Order: sequence, then structure tokens, then C-alpha cells
Amino acid sequence: MRVLLLNHNLAFGGGTFNRAYAIGRELAARGHRVTLISIHERARWRFEVTHHDGLTLVRSPDLMIGPARTGWDPYDTLRRVGWLRGHRWDLIHAFDCRPAVILPALAARRFSPEAALVIDWADWWGRGGTIRERSGWFVRTLFGPIETFFEEAFRRCADRTTVISTALRDRAVALGVPPTTVTILPHGCDCQRITPEDPAAARARLGIPASSPLVGWVGALARRDASLLWEVLRLLVRTEPALRLVLIGRPRVPVPSDVGPWVKAVGFVSEPHLRDWVAACDVMLTTLAASLASRARWPSKVNDYLAAGKAVVITNVGDFPRLLSEHQAAVVCPPKAEALAAATLHVLREPALRHQLEQRARWVAEQVLAWPTLIDRLQAVYAAAVAERQRHRAPAMPARE
Repeated sequence: MRVLLLNHNLAFGGGTFNRAYAIGRELAARGHRVTLISIHERARWRFEVTHHDGLTLVRSPDLMIGPARTGWDPYDTLRRVGWLRGHRWDLIHAFDCRPAVILPALAARRFSPEAALVIDWADWWGRGGTIRERSGWFVRTLFGPIETFFEEAFRRCADRTTVISTALRDRAVALGVPPTTVTILPHGCDCQRITPEDPAAARARLGIPASSPLVGWVGALARRDASLLWEVLRLLVRTEPALRLVLIGRPRVPVPSDVGPWVKAVGFVSEPHLRDWVAACDVMLTTLAASLASRARWPSKVNDYLAAGKAVVITNVGDFPRLLSEHQAAVVCPPKAEALAAATLHVLREPALRHQLEQRARWVAEQVLAWPTLIDRLQAVYAAAVAERQRHRAPAMPARE
């Protein structure tokens, strides 16, 4: 099957690109001809076509800079439409609905009328979602309605819909998407690329004492999540003054001065160093605040923690913690600083519990959330979408006289 995947992130720049790329790689391994279009990291005028893991990656030019280089450029949108003219597809999978994704997706279906359209929904950005959590007043006020429009206006165009959470499924249905056409497709674990590593060896490579208690966080922090994390850290260091919180990546929020001595911010690191830092941590902490954005999203960094076989402490906000609790693969607690601090200390002080959590984490990664398992589900969605499209395009039978 000829499959087109459309994404609004920088190629290999994180975000939903990781989801689209993982899906494309697995589909290609099963014999499908997969093309993924994403934004070029630097180019402003030309396309770049390369091949990775069996799929064709098309990097599109984009005139925007910084955070605007995320699917909003009219030039990028038009160039994608022009590139797609003359290509034929059996299935089009649009990852979210920003202009550089949904408008080329609709154009591609017009160029290939037989192609089925699947639309993925992986984040609640507009209407009080992530844009409110991560943006300033000006962006929220001016850009929020635009984000909401593109997020909602095209959902009923899909033959099938994939969503990353129950909250987004319910929102899609509220927008008029038939419930029977919506499938929850969580983010998967890459159990081949990410494997458990020896913590002692990782600490030796990083120059960290074997006895230092380390709690880890990877990636960006929303403001409310960050506030909860700082409160937890304040409680932890009262009891464990030797503890350090390792921030890996760019948190995008300032570290309060009163907790600064207990925070080690390592910034962006290479993939081998990222694996070492995660392996070196005793506990990976995920402080999802009780917000609309957190209930709707799937914190994919936790997938990597599971694949790495790490002990996880997480708040009971959204679908992912429920799955982890069901399989006893994490300590799940209310989004309160006292509960999170107590749970983290318990895991730090109980090696047997930590070992059990590590074993269960890897089991869930391999048996429940491995990408090959999820692609089995996605292929059923694709088959249903193609059948639906064919029914809509089938010529009407002439009436009997």
C-alpha cells in the first residue's frame, strides 16, 4: 500500500515527528511504500528527499523561524501541495491539523480520489489546552483562536481518526466525528533502540558517585507541571539533602533560586549521553498537573523510561498512568507534592521495590506498548478507512424499472 504521512514538526526534531516516524518505519518493515513529509531543519527554498529505515523522508522548505516553524507557513503549505501533485496514494495519514498538514492532506486526497484519509490527534493545543500552559498572554490571546480553528474544523473530513487519549476521543466525538470511526492509538515503545543499561557503568562514565540519589526529568516543562516539580523537590531535599534532580534537555522554565543547588541541568545531550543519564537515575519523576492539556496528552518520554527499564513515579492524570497502574509498572499517585515526595522517597529507599518496578516497566514496553503490537491495531484502522472510502466512491446501482 502507498502510504503518505504528513507532519508539522522539524524532521528528527521531536514532537509528533517521533510518532509519525516510528509508525512509518514499522509500516515500511511490513512492505508498505511509505513517504513521510516533515519540515526541513534549515532549508527555506528547496525540498530534500532522503531514505531512512525503509521509508522515504521528504523535508519541506519553510520560511518561518523558531516556534513558528511548526506547520504555520503558507509557503511551506503551498510547496507541499505542489510537490504532491502527480503522486498517487492509497492512504493518507495526517498527524494533527495545522495548515501545512491538513491542507496538503486534503489536496493529496483530491489528487488521489481513491485514497483514504486518517487524521491523528496527539495533543490538545487550543481551547484551553497546551497553548495556555506554555505560551504568554499575547500568543494565547492572538493565536489561540487560530490554533483552535485548525484543530477542530477538519476532523469530520477523515474516513478514520486515531487519537492518543480518551479525552481527545471524547472531544472528536463532541465535534461530530462518528464514535465508531475513532481509535485510541497510544504512543509506542522502541524496545530495539532503547534497552536497559547498567546504572553503575553509566554513573562511572558520567563521573557521578554511586551513592548519590538521583531523580530524573527529560524534556520541556509546562508551567504548572514545573511548579509541582519544584514543590516536590523542596520536600525531598528536607529529608535527602544529598539528592539531586537531573534536568535533561531544555526545560523552558527558570529554576527557582531556592532549589537551584539541588538541580543539575545538563541541557541537550547526544543520544548515548541521554541513555547514560537516564540509566544513572534511580527514579524518573513525571509531575503532570491536573490540567486539561495533561489529561489529553500522552507523555511519550515515559515510553522511553519503560523501554529503559526505569522505576517511574507519575501522577494519576490521563490515560498513561491508568495503564501503568493496571500493570503495576509505576508508582501512581495524586498530583499533590506531598504524595509525590513520599512515593519518590519510598522507591529510593526500597531497592526491592525499585527492582520490581524496573522489571514491570520493561515488560509493559515489550508486551503492551511495543510499536509492532500497536501497528497491528493501526493496520486494522487503515483497512477500515480504505473500505469506507471505497464504499463512498462505489457507483450507485441503477434502479430497477
